[in-house]
Amino acid sequence: MRNIRSNVAVFVVLATLFLQFTASSQVPQVPEINYEPVPGFLDLPAGMNFGEVSGIAVNSKSHIYVFHRGDHSLLEFDPDGKFVRALGDGLFENPHGLRIDEDDNIWTTDLATHLVLKLSPEGKVLMVLGKRGMAGEWLGTALEKLGYGGWTAPSNMPLFDQPSDIAFGADGSIFISDGYGNSRVMKFDKEGKFLTSWGVKGDKPGQFNLPHGIVVDSKGRVYVADRENKRIQIFDSKGGHLATWDQVGYPYGLALSPDQKLFVTDARAERVLVLDLEGKILGFLGKPGKSVGEFGWAHGIAVGPKNELYVTEVLNWRVQKFVPRKSGN
Repeated sequence: MRNIRSNVAVFVVLATLFLQFTASSQVPQVPEINYEPVPGFLDLPAGMNFGEVSGIAVNSKSHIYVFHRGDHSLLEFDPDGKFVRALGDGLFENPHGLRIDEDDNIWTTDLATHLVLKLSPEGKVLMVLGKRGMAGEWLGTALEKLGYGGWTAPSNMPLFDQPSDIAFGADGSIFISDGYGNSRVMKFDKEGKFLTSWGVKGDKPGQFNLPHGIVVDSKGRVYVADRENKRIQIFDSKGGHLATWDQVGYPYGLALSPDQKLFVTDARAERVLVLDLEGKILGFLGKPGKSVGEFGWAHGIAVGPKNELYVTEVLNWRVQKFVPRKSGN
């Protein structure tokens, strides 16, 4: 019996090593990118703390906006990391995605309220997409299910089910990854009029299993982090499928740099990948942990005008800043 147990233990160890080797062999061998962390960059006021940090964005003045699950969920910092203000208090319940458009308007997604909000740079609500607290696909259908007979509102007024992220086209069009519940992408014009949608839950091209992040490049191509399918899908602006990249681990957050490199957070491997727009992985940054330069559930990501990199962490309750390492360091 002792020999049997010993043999079983050896088999388990060998099987584990084999699975680890197989998994690691599927990860492309790429160099670490030449970035260095800037410890303690953001200066919070005394007594204020981050909660789980989900989103981050940088405006045209290089001010940094942080979206977190704690008191004063939306915070602004100046380019040197000094605290400026909190805004939007009372609007958010479970913050998720954060973007800033070319006019410095602030856009948020919230998993609990099922809302996408557009705020002015001063924090005033300018646009509401969805209905607070109501998850679904279309408002008319949802109200019918609740027994509201004779409802005359357009049945194609979109609802969301835990929307995850927002992106913008060159013409001001709005793309929303609708995300945890509906597994689709929604497109609106700049005035908030619904235009089209694509995607259902699945693993075929054009289908999604938790579309978690979304960006639009300078040519109008739409990149969607199809998280649980372990891939990024690329579409034209009308939802036509163009390509699939399946070498990116579990993509959570997406950000485009000024020179059109794609930065991707993978919260399972706890790293940031950098790709060109042909899908080639150029390098990586990070590893699991709590020290400076390590990640605990790397989630949101933003790239500043000088290619400075900001990464949010859900488990470590923080934001880290990285800058290109100076030559000779």
